[in-house]
Amino acid sequence: MSNMQSHRSLARRLMAVGSVVTVVALGMTACSAGGGDSTGKSDGDIGVTLIVKTTTNPFFVAMEDGAKAAAKKAGVKLTLAAGKEDGDEDTQIQAIENAISKGDKGILITPNGPSVVDAIQKARNSGLYVIALDTAPDPADAVDITFATDNRAAGQAIGKWTASQLDGKDATIALLDLFDDKVVSVDYNRDQGFLEGLGINVADKNKNGDEKDTGSYSGGKGGDYEIVGNEATQGAEDGGRTAMETLLSKNSGINVVYTINEPAAYGAYQALKAAGKEKDVLLVSIDGGCDGVDGVADGTIGATSQQYPVKMAELGVEAIAKLATDGTKPSTSAGLDFFNTGVALVTNTSVDGLESITSDAASKICWG
Repeated sequence: MSNMQSHRSLARRLMAVGSVVTVVALGMTACSAGGGDSTGKSDGDIGVTLIVKTTTNPFFVAMEDGAKAAAKKAGVKLTLAAGKEDGDEDTQIQAIENAISKGDKGILITPNGPSVVDAIQKARNSGLYVIALDTAPDPADAVDITFATDNRAAGQAIGKWTASQLDGKDATIALLDLFDDKVVSVDYNRDQGFLEGLGINVADKNKNGDEKDTGSYSGGKGGDYEIVGNEATQGAEDGGRTAMETLLSKNSGINVVYTINEPAAYGAYQALKAAGKEKDVLLVSIDGGCDGVDGVADGTIGATSQQYPVKMAELGVEAIAKLATDGTKPSTSAGLDFFNTGVALVTNTSVDGLESITSDAASKICWG
């Protein structure tokens, strides 16, 4: 198994320095105050504010970097803002208010929860074009359009992979989710998609934790399952470790661990390693950042679904720039209520009939 310390070191370096379709974009200097706005100056007259969930997650740092590069190329004046932590709705709402006051043309936002919806509507009523990135709000039409991974498909892919690896054995499952105090689409789509891929009947497909605790899964060769529980991680490493420790205390026989993202997966791995269980568990995740791909390469993570936050940001900036210059509005992908920015299953243990790429291939495009 891998040296998780190297993963954590890389993640910290990414956070310290800030980290396939048309690329548009903004290089600028920005000064950031915890959770507040940071404004980049350019010669452009088109104002766009990017509001991410948090800058403590390298995924959103990469998204910011993509937006900066795109804004520079498109001549867009970009403002950056972020929640103080995943789930911080108040700071995001204030950033939306600031964008309205500045007279921006549009907002790009990864919503931290349902409370931002009213502020988004206020922005739209004020004439701003609002694009969600990564996380669709509920309802989806609360924004003008969403650019995101098909998170349901991402979850299904790692679920199908897990079923194949079980080879008919009983599955004792730990589900490490994002929140337990609010409903966010990325959270339930990934969790419920994973269970669907495994072949477990979900009750309300838009709600975590209401499926039967025990039963049979139909994926792969099929078998019996037990869900030990759902625990919130806040999408963070320390949250992942605590959540894994809690579930191990309930059932030390856990052999399948789903995690909402790779920081949570790193935390889960630490708890498993401390308990001497790291070699006995199928650990899967979603994000596909360079750190996560390294985890697949060394066997820490069995499989992950790779998404492309830089592309989301580039397309978002490009869309608002085009809207401002010629009135062209972006369209959703066929059959979906959002624009699908793509996803790829990353594993070094391929499965017949399940499309995937290797960690080596994924390392060349991680978060592109």
